[in-house]
Amino acid sequence: MDMNQYLSMFIDESNDHLQSLNENMLQLEGSPEDLGIVQVIFRSAHTLKGMAATMGFEDLASLTHKMENVLDLVRNEKLKMQDFIFDTLFKSLDALETMVQDITEGGEGKADVSSIVASLQAIESGEWTGGTAPVAAVNQSPSTATPSAVELDEFQYSVLDQSIAEGHRVLYVEVLVSEQSQLKGVRAYMVFDLLERSGEVVKSFPTVQDIEQEKFERSFSLYYITTKEAQELEKGIMSISEIESAKVIQLDQETLQQMTNQAAATAEVEAAPVPAPVEASSEPSSSSKEEPKKPVATKTAAPKQAATPSRTIRVDIERLDVLMNLFSELLIDRSRLEQLASETGNNDLSDTVAHLSRVSTDLQNIVLKLRMVPVDTVFNRFPRMIRDLAKTLDKKIDLVITGAETELDRTVIDEIGDPLVHLLRNAVDHGVESIAERVAAGKPELGTVNLRAFHSGNHVFIEIEDDGKGIYRDNLLRTAVKRGVVTEEQGAKMSDDEVNQLLFAPGFSTADKISDISGRGVGLDVVKSKITSLGGNVTIHSTPGKGTNFSVQLPLTLSIIAAMLVRLGSEKYAVPLSSIVETAIVQREQVRNIHGNKMITFRESLIPYLSLSEVFGVPDFNDANEQETEIVVIRKGERLAAVAVEEFIGQSEIVLKSMGTYLPSIEGISGATILGDGQVALILDPNAFIK
Repeated sequence: MDMNQYLSMFIDESNDHLQSLNENMLQLEGSPEDLGIVQVIFRSAHTLKGMAATMGFEDLASLTHKMENVLDLVRNEKLKMQDFIFDTLFKSLDALETMVQDITEGGEGKADVSSIVASLQAIESGEWTGGTAPVAAVNQSPSTATPSAVELDEFQYSVLDQSIAEGHRVLYVEVLVSEQSQLKGVRAYMVFDLLERSGEVVKSFPTVQDIEQEKFERSFSLYYITTKEAQELEKGIMSISEIESAKVIQLDQETLQQMTNQAAATAEVEAAPVPAPVEASSEPSSSSKEEPKKPVATKTAAPKQAATPSRTIRVDIERLDVLMNLFSELLIDRSRLEQLASETGNNDLSDTVAHLSRVSTDLQNIVLKLRMVPVDTVFNRFPRMIRDLAKTLDKKIDLVITGAETELDRTVIDEIGDPLVHLLRNAVDHGVESIAERVAAGKPELGTVNLRAFHSGNHVFIEIEDDGKGIYRDNLLRTAVKRGVVTEEQGAKMSDDEVNQLLFAPGFSTADKISDISGRGVGLDVVKSKITSLGGNVTIHSTPGKGTNFSVQLPLTLSIIAAMLVRLGSEKYAVPLSSIVETAIVQREQVRNIHGNKMITFRESLIPYLSLSEVFGVPDFNDANEQETEIVVIRKGERLAAVAVEEFIGQSEIVLKSMGTYLPSIEGISGATILGDGQVALILDPNAFIK
């Protein structure tokens, strides 16, 4: 079978499982006694192991198996989670991520994980003595591990007892087949096949015949004589796919006797209640009805799982890109048809075009939604990162994420991860103070880093805000002058915002020494250039002593938007409808000059007044010559501004086309579009007008 056709599916699902493992491990760290979370982690790790083994990535499967062994001890309450175990499991997840990344890049998923494996084995075998809760070894006394010991007859007991006396290994084996297994009888057969290669099964429960006919739930147990070590045998059984757990216990004569007695006593207890229903034929009817409910309940639960198959499919993003481009062309043609229908006055044509418009609008919404992805897909990796950074720096930090459901275009999502990682590391390393510094400053020991996302107009804003020491203007300027970024004279004339922007200068750093947390020789200039390349912007607001806010502004999508078309002389412009608060007409005398800035009164407050004809140098229109002027009130978050135009044309769906490399980074312009009459209109970027 050619496995390559499944490789992309394997990579996607592996990343999903690794993300789930990370999230649940963090959750478990907050509630280490919650075995329900352990079960979820175990199942996820088990699935990942099975997938890796099937695809032939043995190293990945082997490391996951070691993790499973530790998790199995935890879920069976033989091991308590402690810091060392958490750290080891997190390191294992890091190694697994590295392996999957290697596979993604065409490698074989191999990595040197010997130190991690040694740690996991030490935890599993009980050799690790760093904690107070010792490991219950695999070869622990069977007296505490034989709740379901199999009853032996006299002959079977004699054989086992004599084998022990002659120096053979007698093992008690309990095997649990995965709940998801569709062929549990086959898995059980594979276990028996493995055992019979190097020993003899003396007794099994259920019987071999019942197991072959799948007349058992999920588990079976047996007595076994062999020369193999218990751990080696357990490893061999666990290497069989869809085996959830295997417990192998080596017996001596004393423990064999105890188990036999215990099994006999259990059999007597089970046999005792049998006559009871016979003596009271009327009353037991209720209890006899109650008992069958249990198996019924478990049987009805299974179809429920089977009845809820996945309702999603994975689609190559390139196919969506092609779909989007084709739809963009369709939209331009639709605008052209609407224009022609209006000009010809043909009713049949107008009706047909109107229907086409309605259908294409619905289609447009679907196409756009296909490409939109919640920023949660980026944010969900950060809790783990902040946890590790806080431990490394010996700080206490609470990461608060809000607005994770905010959606962004997939192409932007793919690119924004690295800049956010750098800004968060910067906030933790340089922003939040050490515990001693926070206490000295009268702050709580626990620092807070807020990561929030929200929509505003045609943009998404992502903010990283810490409650740390903030940015001190004098210190920043002193460093900038020292590093030759600005002169003292230039610095003295700069506003606070301009001084803060010095952090984005190439090679600039306020750190006394380069650390491996946020130093790395990669400055915030790289972050800014990356965000700018996405059509976004990043700004800094800081209050000394109280914290810093990095605000990243990103375009919502690079595709289709609703816009208000306006005219300035012979030129047409498009204003994104989502940024418009209101349109109005103002008289010339309503425009006031305050401290050199034009302002108007809007809803009982003063807002800036901008002349687009001045900003873009429109040759055949100047609002200064008008007695009354149309304005468009735009907003950026809570801030408003009024933009003067000559005339409103109307609302329209437009296809946002990038200016490409010919006219890059024009202030106030986010792109262009082709109108129904074939004319090109520039699309305004309202956020650029509101600083």
